[in-house]
Amino acid sequence: MPRFTHLIFDLDGTLVDSRADLAAATNAMLVSFDLPPLSLEQITSYIGDGARVLVQRALGRERAELVSQGFAVFMEYYLAHLLDWTRPYDGIPTLLAAARAQGRILSVLTNKPEVPSRTILSGVHLVQYFTAIVGGDTLPVRKPDPQGVLRLQSLSGIPLAQTLLIGDSHIDVETGRAAGVVTCGVTWGFGAEGIRAHPPQLVVDTPEDLHHLVLS
Repeated sequence: MPRFTHLIFDLDGTLVDSRADLAAATNAMLVSFDLPPLSLEQITSYIGDGARVLVQRALGRERAELVSQGFAVFMEYYLAHLLDWTRPYDGIPTLLAAARAQGRILSVLTNKPEVPSRTILSGVHLVQYFTAIVGGDTLPVRKPDPQGVLRLQSLSGIPLAQTLLIGDSHIDVETGRAAGVVTCGVTWGFGAEGIRAHPPQLVVDTPEDLHHLVLS
């Protein structure tokens, strides 16, 4: 097991559980069109490929013409309610503190825009652990394009061979492969089915398992 000096984390479904706030924004969007709200479980199954795709899936193919307007409504609501229910997963603050205490470099790579990502990390008291954050609008491209990993690698100065990408979806697995870094899939997030369908080199079921894997 190599020593991973640079740990790159996905945000939603990996560091924080944001399902309730994403679901509330989705249902606010649906209600604005006089459509019935969806269950948390149904909306969770739509999460993982970005907010616009979430809106598209919630509206359904028969309402494709409403996606742009729906996305605007979704984002207006969501940006005003980022931290109503979003919290770190149990064990994540302890893991991050231990990693920093061991001198590891920690970064965030997410397809959520950078400003709300920083707002969430600050609001849940995790931002201090990270040396760099690349969001979905930081660069001209997003995951699974490898440029985000390469940007974070250049900022950290840590070789890719000592870098571990940690995420909860098939997008993270594809990103790690494209960047040539080892990827660890976490099954506590939104994309466990995608992790099983596209298994990365490493898989963990709890933050404690991740702690033992990379810090022991």
